[in-house]
Amino acid sequence: MLLSQGRLRQTIFLFLLVFIVASSVFLYRTHLYEKLPVPGGFRPEPSALPKPTPVYKPKPESHPDITDNFPRAANAKSPVDLPEIPPWNKPPEPHIEEKTPLFIGFTRNWRLLQQVVVSYITAGWPPEDIYVVDNSGVMLSNQNGLLGLQNPFYLNYKRLTGVLGIKVLTTPTLLTFAQLQNFMTFTALERSWSHYFWAHMDSPAVSDEEYEEEGHLYKSLYMRAVTVMRETMKPGYGPLAARWFAYDRLTLVRTQAYVDVGGWDTLIPFYMGDCDMHERLWMKNFTIEDAKAGLVYDVASAIDDLEMFYRRRPKKGKREDAPDPPPAEPPAPIIKADGRNSPEYHELLNKLDEMQRSKNEDKAGRNTWQARQQGGHGEPFYRDGPGFEEGISMMMDFGRDVFEAKWGRGPCNLREAGLGEDDAWRVVKDWEKEEVQRKAREDRERDSKQRLKKEEEERRKGNG
Repeated sequence: MLLSQGRLRQTIFLFLLVFIVASSVFLYRTHLYEKLPVPGGFRPEPSALPKPTPVYKPKPESHPDITDNFPRAANAKSPVDLPEIPPWNKPPEPHIEEKTPLFIGFTRNWRLLQQVVVSYITAGWPPEDIYVVDNSGVMLSNQNGLLGLQNPFYLNYKRLTGVLGIKVLTTPTLLTFAQLQNFMTFTALERSWSHYFWAHMDSPAVSDEEYEEEGHLYKSLYMRAVTVMRETMKPGYGPLAARWFAYDRLTLVRTQAYVDVGGWDTLIPFYMGDCDMHERLWMKNFTIEDAKAGLVYDVASAIDDLEMFYRRRPKKGKREDAPDPPPAEPPAPIIKADGRNSPEYHELLNKLDEMQRSKNEDKAGRNTWQARQQGGHGEPFYRDGPGFEEGISMMMDFGRDVFEAKWGRGPCNLREAGLGEDDAWRVVKDWEKEEVQRKAREDRERDSKQRLKKEEEERRKGNG
């Protein structure tokens, strides 16, 4: 009997336990527990928890919308609708025997790109030899016309190919500067180009219309560049890697030399990549030589109407829109018989000089043009403008760190420090000792000042 009572109590306990658990689950899932009475009345409605909200950075400074800087091209359907290229700069017909491909890399800022393309066309470069490398990282969006003018990565594919008559190569994704350089070299290899030229998209070029060789023979910027290339192609010229025009604003590359040193080091994506490449070329006894072909500028802005590059033979008399010259104006340039060296030409040079000076004197930095546009929200491959610029800057800093780790020092003068091509990644870092670290900082500061001074001297030589 006692055993039966024990089992009964155990059964009742288990039943009550199951009932309590089941009731609790039911009340929780149906939220009925919120309506159960409590001392003093029913439970108040639970207050909703506040949703977490991100803390945003201050809005970046806004810039006015840009306008297209070649209105006549906007209304053109083919090259015949454009102004005539100055007759003295027209490329030879038929094309010269040698191939003269010119690469111009593009990531952002359509106005600057269009300006440099027009400048080379009007300086005599055959349009069919100009290759814009669309490195905007938007895949086929530009080719399909999916981006708007305010988008920093916008490029007018149809105008470049159908109106200006040049070619566009599209990279499959956004490349760093080092990767873009290797893309150019690879393209040259694929197409069996022993030499190629490349130009910065912020460096418009102009033929020197006061230039004459012996015998009073004028040559356009293009034909002077061809003359330099032909010199380097002569047997026995030497182990040349590149020729620099106005520092490296325009560069002639001997393809095999770049291949022989393994191309650009893609672990150094931006700044210091050029230092690494050029030092490795010199370590292998290649040469890099200066050359002259015309006037090549370094600017951060664009002329509002690119028809200015298409100067024509001036009409007799004073133009209606020409201002009166100041009293102390120097003698007017002597206009050549074919129309070269006209007032319109000097207006163009003065404008480019002013733009170049403005870039060099800008306290905010020389490359502010890269982050000026901030539009394109909602378009394919949209990127936040300031955020993109910040990310690129971080990659630049990373590249500097890689260079220092690779060569054990920060300054660019690797050979002066006794380093050779086999020393990469093998030397002890200079800054691991306090006294060496202090000396490295001083060297870096001195090297930076010397580089800026050299660039300024090269700019003056190139535009002198």
